[in-house]
Amino acid sequence: MELADRLLATIADAFDVEGRALRVGLSIGITFFPDDATDVAALLSNARAALDRARADGRGVFRMFEANMDRKLRERRALEQDLRSALASGELRLHYQPQVNVSGEIVGFEALIRWCHKERGTIPPAEFIPVAEESGLIVSLGEWVLRQACREAASWAKSVQIGVNLSPVQFRQGDLPSLVHQILLETGLNPNRLELEITESVLFDDLSRASSILRRLKSLGVKIALDDFGTGYSSLSYLQSFPFDKIKIDKSFVGMIQKNPQTVAIIRAIVGLGRGLSMDIIAEGVETLEQLTFLSEEGCHALQGYLIGRPHPIEAYADEVGRPAAMAGIAARRRTR
Repeated sequence: MELADRLLATIADAFDVEGRALRVGLSIGITFFPDDATDVAALLSNARAALDRARADGRGVFRMFEANMDRKLRERRALEQDLRSALASGELRLHYQPQVNVSGEIVGFEALIRWCHKERGTIPPAEFIPVAEESGLIVSLGEWVLRQACREAASWAKSVQIGVNLSPVQFRQGDLPSLVHQILLETGLNPNRLELEITESVLFDDLSRASSILRRLKSLGVKIALDDFGTGYSSLSYLQSFPFDKIKIDKSFVGMIQKNPQTVAIIRAIVGLGRGLSMDIIAEGVETLEQLTFLSEEGCHALQGYLIGRPHPIEAYADEVGRPAAMAGIAARRRTR
């Protein structure tokens, strides 16, 4: 444990490479002989299980092997394999959650992935997305979501926006701007209708590289939204370094509007900041009329949440997006079954 602490402390310092300050992440898994295992293969397997736990707990820490880790590791690997099969066999679906302006008009939808496992039923994204990110499968998964969402939105008669979340892993692997350009060409979606949502962690990993990628994306004509605003680090410096089109107020703030006066002040500051920087503001997690009224009065441009509309297959919103008559007819029959 003392050695692990020293390693973490040593690697935490930035080091210089040709004038650039770089950092290296470190996670550590520890297992003990002979308490945890008596042969090399088992010891290494247990150390990997402890390492996986360290990564799952936020990285930059060490974890020691515990007996139940092996079971959890097997379950995690099984879930990863099932997710790969689901992506290949078409088990995954997109649901769409509406976003409205203060007048109640739908101005966009956020595409949200859903997985109905053939044996386990519905698996929450909070359970399988971290597995996808850890395994690198999120790159293929993200490409599938982006392509499906753009193809769907291109079929709508009404030119409302479509929002798609991007994982930090997608920024680290491959050529994201080229992929987005290719999908826009394939689907025929007008670029200004696509809104890519990122979190501050994308910028925190490598601000210079991330900014370069975001500027290339903006050059395609797509919009960039900063999601979960205020829940990460150095938010204001990020706004200074990159011209976002939209800021999304995190639902954790919206949920505290009626409970915490400090939260009210924070939301007012965010709305004022957006106004001063000519950025649109959208509030997530709106669930009560009191929240809606407050946000509207404060000048929030758009709203999203269960009070506005829950995520559903797009058939549930066929009229709102102006789907072709034949497709809308199919949707209506499905809803009456």
